[in-house]
Amino acid sequence: MTTQQVPRYGHWINGADVPPDTGEYLTSARPGSGLPVCEIAVGSTADVDQAVRAAAAAFPAWRDRKPIERGRVLADIAARIRADADRLGALEAAEAGKIPDQANWEMEGAAAYFEFYAGLVNLPAGEVIDLGAAFHSYARREPFGVIGVITPWNGPLNQAARAIAPALASGNVVVCKPSEFTSVTTLELARIARDAGAPSGVLNVVTGVGIKTGRALVEHPGIRKIAFTGSVRAGREIGKIAGERLIPVSLELGGKSPNIVFADADFDAAVAGSIKAFTTLAGQICSSGTRLLVAEEIHDKFVEALKVALNEVIPGKSYGSLTTEDQFHKVLSYFAIAAEDGATLAVGGRATGEDWLIEPTVYTGVTNDMRVAREEIFGPVLVVISFPGDEDSAVALANDSEFGLAAGIWTRDITCAHRVAAKLEAGQVYVNGWQAGMLEGPFGGFKNSGFGREKGVEALHHYTQTKFVVVTL
Repeated sequence: MTTQQVPRYGHWINGADVPPDTGEYLTSARPGSGLPVCEIAVGSTADVDQAVRAAAAAFPAWRDRKPIERGRVLADIAARIRADADRLGALEAAEAGKIPDQANWEMEGAAAYFEFYAGLVNLPAGEVIDLGAAFHSYARREPFGVIGVITPWNGPLNQAARAIAPALASGNVVVCKPSEFTSVTTLELARIARDAGAPSGVLNVVTGVGIKTGRALVEHPGIRKIAFTGSVRAGREIGKIAGERLIPVSLELGGKSPNIVFADADFDAAVAGSIKAFTTLAGQICSSGTRLLVAEEIHDKFVEALKVALNEVIPGKSYGSLTTEDQFHKVLSYFAIAAEDGATLAVGGRATGEDWLIEPTVYTGVTNDMRVAREEIFGPVLVVISFPGDEDSAVALANDSEFGLAAGIWTRDITCAHRVAAKLEAGQVYVNGWQAGMLEGPFGGFKNSGFGREKGVEALHHYTQTKFVVVTL
């Protein structure tokens, strides 16, 4: 395929495809193969300014529209994503290196976000506050205005929908900047939104490199809130800028999530769940369960069962490539780090030699002070740590981390499950399953995993601000 045959995308601004101010484009390629998927515009400060101005112009009418009418647009977006899921999934699989099943699952998830928030457009409701008979007083929730959404390369359409749907449902308008590695499905979403009746300027997409285009978006004076998902490093930089500008920001950052297996757990279910927790999407999920804490009395048996079960996990079929070359080499570098730490390689520990595929990898003999136990690797790499078996030891070990995004508990003792869940420093806790429920409950991190919440009804509170009104009668 020649460059001339590759689809070229401009920015999506004010309901139309717009060429970049610089005239420059990047080639997005299939991970590992170098085969071009599309070309995307390289955004400049001028492009960002054009998008923010378009959004600001569209805001008053969208804010003042009846909520039920906004809801109908969101519901139509959901239906159109489902109707076009095969094509969208193929585009995302090509750009991100995903297997088709994973990509299709994420297309359904993106549709579900718009469907979910279409039904919540009359929330969050305000409240009447009694100041006595001489007053009529009430609090109301109002949208911020122009929301800047910055998404990562690992789940582009799903992550975009997760932020855009509640923002639009609340009456905000959006300028989204997707990763330069995986922009195409977000651009397609903007076209879908137009076709579903979203007025011009309500949803805009500006593409380009994060350090330039993303920074310009965060710094723009017309942006009233930032929603970011990505690395801790980038989150800190965005937080600094947002702090200087005194605008709210939601940060969903990294994780090193503990997955605790007590001795009384359903053994087979815990083995299967532990594998799912670290291999889904090749481990490229912030909430992956990559620290497996196993009660010492079942540790050896559990590790052997993991090794056997992982024979059925085949890179390229069970999960896809690492999405970027830098991430591929980063994961490989941790194999040397694990050896230096003194960890024992039980399974995997190498690339397959095809594209950027890496074998599912398990290390044993790991202590919680090792780098492989403390740092986010973001690949199909699991460290197994033994603990004495009691609840206090498990909780202390699980919480001994700078991260706090998710955690898992495997036990038949429901009382134990509730006690431990209450003590874990994590934004989500899964009991006898991993990551059940895609969008209904609030999601976000403790500690260095960020702050603010996406998903569920609570997300709507993060896309609105409170106003108190007092009327003297």
